Amino acid sequence: MTKLLTRAIKKLSQLPGKRQDELAKMLIDVAAQDLQPYQFTPEERKEVEVALREAKRGKFATDEEVAAMWRRFGL
Repeated sequence: MTKLLTRAIKKLSQLPGKRQDELAKMLIDVAAQDLQPYQFTPEERKEVEVALREAKRGKFATDEEVAAMWRRFGL
């Protein structure tokens, strides 16, 4: 355990039990996400495969298409 995490746990231990439990559940959820790699759905896997085939053929978005996408999101 790192020094920073030790300090955080010491600080959190001063909180009421109910709040400690809430924060502990949050930490467990975050750790579980980091320990379990993301699993693609079958649809996502197909989309990635299509994108990889397009990339191999050199089929990429044009600069204009990328700029339009950024504008759509207000960026």
